[in-house]
Amino acid sequence: MTNIHPSAVIEDGAQIADTAEIGPFCFISSKAKIGKKVKLIANVTVYGDTTIGDETVVFPGACLGTGPQDHGNEFQEGARLIIGQRNVIRENVTMHAGTPKGQNPIKGEEPQKLVTIVGDDGMFMAGSHIAHDCVVGNNVIMTNNAVIGGHVRVGDGAILGGNCAVHQFCRIGRKAMIGGLSGVTRDVIPFGIVTGDRGKLRGLNVIGLKRSGFDEKTVKAITHAYMFLFKGKTGTFESRLKEAHEKFKDNDMIMEQIRFIDESLEGRRNIMTAEI
Repeated sequence: MTNIHPSAVIEDGAQIADTAEIGPFCFISSKAKIGKKVKLIANVTVYGDTTIGDETVVFPGACLGTGPQDHGNEFQEGARLIIGQRNVIRENVTMHAGTPKGQNPIKGEEPQKLVTIVGDDGMFMAGSHIAHDCVVGNNVIMTNNAVIGGHVRVGDGAILGGNCAVHQFCRIGRKAMIGGLSGVTRDVIPFGIVTGDRGKLRGLNVIGLKRSGFDEKTVKAITHAYMFLFKGKTGTFESRLKEAHEKFKDNDMIMEQIRFIDESLEGRRNIMTAEI
């Protein structure tokens, strides 16, 4: 039987797995879906059409699936929040449902509307915030009070430092790292490191790549490509980018960076360039 504390408020229609644990003073809406072995420790609000995947743990004060801070769409019919499996959601985290404006489109993908999506195996530390229409990948870490605005995309394995802020519609590439207190106003390439009160690209997340199991040869190749693109002395950034398509065509990880840059430029967004 489901372990539900008697002080919890569960609206009729909520779908709660038998192995879930619902602690004291939680509120769960009629459209909520709570997966197997989910644990809501206490005083957690699960609002609207919110799905919480198996084995996710939610700490006190978290508020999940409430309407977005987008004036006029606070109580939009059909808005959803989908949270994946095995996430750790710490105290006072907020994650908002989507809007009719939809997600930030990328090449080759039809963006969804009215939904915010959070992947698997993430850790969202105290006070962090995911706004409406965001897409957050797997194994993402958002440190205390890190916040992302509406329509932001965060790639798998990215780390967002404490009190950083990502502007709406930006993209954070796979395994990128954002330093604490950094303000991010442009797209950040996969594997990049951004620091500074107005964030600037400082280099590559070499330590993160090594910790993820990438060998020295792979890391050196990515570093070489980064130096060519962002620190090169010949031609313009645009001309080096064009040359890079041929120069690095056989390296999938480097081409991941190049395609990311292409998509940013095609979408008329600004790509974050390197600090000189």
